[in-house]
Amino acid sequence: MPDPSAGAQAASTITVQVGPGSPATADATGRSVIVLPVDPGLTCLRCLSPRRLRFEVEYGLERGTSANSFLFAAGSTAAGKSVPPVLVHPPGASFAAPYLAALADLLPADASLKVIVGDVNPNRVALLRQLAERWPGLMLVASNTGARLLRELWSQQKPGSGAGGAAAAPGPAPSQVNPGPADEAAAAPDLPPLPPIDVVKQEVSRDLAGGHRLTLIPVPTPRWPGGLVAFEGRTGLLMSGKFFSAHLCGETFAEANPSSTEEDRRYYFDCLMAPMARQVEAVVDRLDELPIRTIAPGHGPAIATSWRSLLADYRRWGESQGRSGLTVTLLYASAYGNTAAIADALAQGVARSGVRVESLNCEFAPSEQLIAAIRAGDALLIGSPTLGGHAPTPIVSALGTVLAEGDREKPVGVFGSFGWSGEAIDLLENKLRDGGFRFAFEPIRVKFSPDPATLRSLEETGIALGRQLQAEQRRSQRRSGGGGLDESRSNPAVQALGRVVGSLCVVTARKGEGEAAIGGAMVASWVSQASFNPPGFTVAVARERAVESLLHVGDRFALNVLAAGRETGPMRQFLQPFPPGADRFAGLELEASPGGQPILPEALAWLEAQVTARMECGDHWILYAQVNQGGVLDPAGTTAVHQRRSGANY
Repeated sequence: MPDPSAGAQAASTITVQVGPGSPATADATGRSVIVLPVDPGLTCLRCLSPRRLRFEVEYGLERGTSANSFLFAAGSTAAGKSVPPVLVHPPGASFAAPYLAALADLLPADASLKVIVGDVNPNRVALLRQLAERWPGLMLVASNTGARLLRELWSQQKPGSGAGGAAAAPGPAPSQVNPGPADEAAAAPDLPPLPPIDVVKQEVSRDLAGGHRLTLIPVPTPRWPGGLVAFEGRTGLLMSGKFFSAHLCGETFAEANPSSTEEDRRYYFDCLMAPMARQVEAVVDRLDELPIRTIAPGHGPAIATSWRSLLADYRRWGESQGRSGLTVTLLYASAYGNTAAIADALAQGVARSGVRVESLNCEFAPSEQLIAAIRAGDALLIGSPTLGGHAPTPIVSALGTVLAEGDREKPVGVFGSFGWSGEAIDLLENKLRDGGFRFAFEPIRVKFSPDPATLRSLEETGIALGRQLQAEQRRSQRRSGGGGLDESRSNPAVQALGRVVGSLCVVTARKGEGEAAIGGAMVASWVSQASFNPPGFTVAVARERAVESLLHVGDRFALNVLAAGRETGPMRQFLQPFPPGADRFAGLELEASPGGQPILPEALAWLEAQVTARMECGDHWILYAQVNQGGVLDPAGTTAVHQRRSGANY
């Protein structure tokens, strides 16, 4: 392939209104499209949003996003057959206006355009409708399941989106069920007819113009049942859709180096891929057989030099899930992506606790797979939207299987989104309670889309469930083992490790503004100065700590060093168990650092710092932070120190 940076240099930027008649213009949102030449006859159209596009958990790093699609020019194959232009992986309607303007500059209005749809959801269908209006000769190419979803969703629109979905709001996640006649789904008037669909039932290769040859590979997963990736043989370009993505906003075609995007790709994996690690590994194994030279995912920069290490990372990250001896089975269906967003947040929290998640989309999971997952899980979570006052048929069927096959000794949880009433959540709760199941938490009800505070509470609910299962497992092991000493605690090396002394501190963090602000705190004793110039320190944060999600590269926080003799109050405050979503700072009189981070007035000293690096170390993250501000509040005081007898615990 040509040097990716050359394409970036030749990019042309198109900046127009985000949506017809919308008061939000590109100047306000910053959304745009750049055109990146990749190879003769092959162009990348990259949609850019420097701001967080949606509230779903995978956007939590708030580094904007990008959506990549690819246009193969019309022409003739080597055999002389005429072929139309082919568009691979168009974005959702959030980018409709700038994207359609860019595409109109590249395609004549009478083009018989073929569109390969790698992911089907209402937001993308809304854009496909607009493509069908502008290019009446449009043909869609989708997997077997993707074609089914296209037929179901074509005549439906998200509530409040307007006729045809032209002014689509930030939209849903990909897994869908047939909305049906519902108070949360309405037929959209004046829609173009559904274009013909070329259904890809199994892997297939097709010749395009200019010597390009495209291989289409169905890659169904619970999260994206209609998944379809595309591989171009001459350039070795894998257009991987959701796989290997990262929500980053950047104009350069390919990443500068692996470390520049590693944290973002890992975060995306943890949010969306980890709950279906087994299925993801199978997809990675198939893709690894291709003669890849560059991976261009649906979101974020391409991977031109380190794609092999990224495939290895996907396997390694998935293996960490497989090592857990505990599993939470998560069953759901989602009409507009809101219930899927709840499921994602719960799954991420469970996974952060070190417990494996087995996620199943009830509409597409075979009955035998559903039964096996229900029997194997140590806990069961089931979520549903409410459609027309009812739960969708796949959820009702799954509920019947749970009632017939589920173990009443294992905890369950119910969740769902709704527009008006939420009868589906009531159905799940009542049937499971009447069936003798014990609930891990009260049913979770979210009206429409979860906001950042709700997503954080959901993650903490998942963490709490994981910890509960681990505590029950430890109690069971102690009973079966006769109450003997933990071998690790009696290990001389572990005892020696416990003699490493650390200062007692409280990490406090706040992110966001106004009502959207979220905060967190934790007691930390694994803290050490790490550099003189620039001044910096390291702090170890357990993976399941709620505050960990606020401590990614670029985030600011405060380190409050506690004073000897006055450490009891702050430790009692921040060591107490908090319910999910609770305000860690409620009732406290706090001061603020120059960067707005919470400072404890009773601390000995404080440091405001910014995370500049993270390293994964087993069950902890090691953060390196550079100090921006600081102060000593009690010059005569001394630092509180934590003495331990074992390195097996804090």
